[in-house]
Amino acid sequence: MADVDDVVISLAHARTRIGRVSVAEEVADLLRERIIEGVDEPGTQLLETEIADQLAISRNTLREAFRLLGHERLLEHRRNRGVFVRVLSAEDVADLYRVRRVIEVAAVRRSKEAPPAVLASIKEAVADAERAAAQDDWKAVGTANSRFHQALVTLNQSPRLDESMRHLLAELRLVFHVMKNPRSFHEPFVARNRELMALIEAGEGQAAARYLESYLDEAEQMLLRAYEPTG
Repeated sequence: MADVDDVVISLAHARTRIGRVSVAEEVADLLRERIIEGVDEPGTQLLETEIADQLAISRNTLREAFRLLGHERLLEHRRNRGVFVRVLSAEDVADLYRVRRVIEVAAVRRSKEAPPAVLASIKEAVADAERAAAQDDWKAVGTANSRFHQALVTLNQSPRLDESMRHLLAELRLVFHVMKNPRSFHEPFVARNRELMALIEAGEGQAAARYLESYLDEAEQMLLRAYEPTG
């Protein structure tokens, strides 16, 4: 058994890290949001000194944030080169869609239990995507689409799954950049989101689940084709 004094000393030492880790988590949230919003694209180098200066934080705090996002597979450390936003592979795409089928399809099966606040979030995301599409702003369409799928997952009523989906959507945003023509990828799903929303509003959980499975199959195949070599 550890000596009591040793435990006290250990905790006192750990206490000095609390503020730094808390700030690091806030910085990680900010950087993750930039990835989700499409600001920092795959392959982008994140310059340590520049970011630390702009956020008025220490480089150690920033490195902790980088480590957190590395564990989420959003960033990668390249030896002697620095930190970069990850470039995902076709294998990553297939795995992400496996997870989406588990989390999202289970969620829409619970359509009859959808709280009014969740339905409102789903409707808002659909409307935002339609407005962005009308303005030919396909990056904004992608952002609204991400919020739509995040709202779907809240039907599971599980904070842990909500958190998992936030991380997954950040990775997916990296995948979407493989599409050379964002409109060709996002446009078909603007209407499909409204159709899925209608099934959810009607409480047609099983029909919504079948529809979403087909929807995810189509999206995955479109992305995987983009990874195929040309010529």
